Amino acid sequence: MSLSFLCIATYFKGNEFLKSCKEAGNSVYLLTEKKLEGKPWLREYIDEVFFLETPENGLLNLEDLTKGLAHTMRSKKIDRIVALDDFDVEKAAYLREVFRIPGMGQTTARYFRDKLAMRMKATEAGLRIPAFTALFTDVEVTEFADSVTYPVVIKPRGEASTAGIKKVHNRHELWEAVHSLGDRRYEYLAEQFKPGDVYHVDALTYEGKVVFNWASQYLNTPMEVAHGGGVFRSVTVAFDSPESKALRTFNEQLLQAFGLEYSASHSEFIHCHEDGEFYFLETASRVGGAHLAEMVEAASGINLWREWARLETAVASGLTYIMPEIKCQYSGILISLINQRRPDLKDYERPEVYWRMEEDYHIGLIIRDENRNKVLEILNEYTLKVYQGLHASLAAPDKPTH
Repeated sequence: MSLSFLCIATYFKGNEFLKSCKEAGNSVYLLTEKKLEGKPWLREYIDEVFFLETPENGLLNLEDLTKGLAHTMRSKKIDRIVALDDFDVEKAAYLREVFRIPGMGQTTARYFRDKLAMRMKATEAGLRIPAFTALFTDVEVTEFADSVTYPVVIKPRGEASTAGIKKVHNRHELWEAVHSLGDRRYEYLAEQFKPGDVYHVDALTYEGKVVFNWASQYLNTPMEVAHGGGVFRSVTVAFDSPESKALRTFNEQLLQAFGLEYSASHSEFIHCHEDGEFYFLETASRVGGAHLAEMVEAASGINLWREWARLETAVASGLTYIMPEIKCQYSGILISLINQRRPDLKDYERPEVYWRMEEDYHIGLIIRDENRNKVLEILNEYTLKVYQGLHASLAAPDKPTH
């Protein structure tokens, strides 16, 4: 049975999803922004591309989006809507509700986009999270400010990754930061900062059950890289280690509590230095960014974009989704801004190099081997080389942008 998929991507990503979706026999429509028209989308796997003009404030009007899709649907039936990026989850959920298309609705979508909603839901489910507060009510903020252990981070509820996060170190700084938000303070939350190692679990869920659950550790956290410069790195967690088992169990409990039925997901947890416990940080119902999908594929043989497309097609067609065989190797990734457009990388040519990033003023490498220590050894060696000869950095913006 041929189905029609509308894929929303206001960031250039998801080519492998589009390709796999088309290869499964579906009609594939892409909705993206006009400014991304020149990106190397795999046009041969896309039946039609719809472009949106980006408003000056960067916020697309949902009413205009709805009217545009309504006009399109007069001649084209849409069976499924898929959000390929974090910023598209709410748009997709809204459109599904309006046009009564199966899939994640607005309430569930909030748990995967709104950092306050996901924390409140995690609390309701009895999952371990750092102390937090909404910024709605002065009394509640005061109680939090007087009882919490500092530092504290102020986070935008709707941004992705570490965008717009500010760290404060005492009660005065907390209130100063809250007041500086003005009428937009309801868009933020405050949360205790817990020093620790940050991990991510990349997963696939089918019929409400996690069928792929892959744990990795950031060697430099996204917040460290975004706010202090540095080299972004991550590596597979040791198989059958206590950390791997704890993370996979935590992630299964989280996704079940949040009501995820079928999707790719990317969740982050912190292993607190103070008490040795894992705490939930955030989750998203999409494939992880920063080429983590390629890192996961290098070790497991599972392409998250491809399997997500196969899974969505199976659900929409009423067929049974079957996971491919999962391999168990180790991989690690290294990505950095560099001071040269396209440098000579002859010093980075070991046989364990699985993947290279092709982007101006960047170096990106994925290392793969059966031995985790060897992967770490090569990552450390290459990181030192990058710092010595190529590394560059940019300051994180004061305000979140998209």
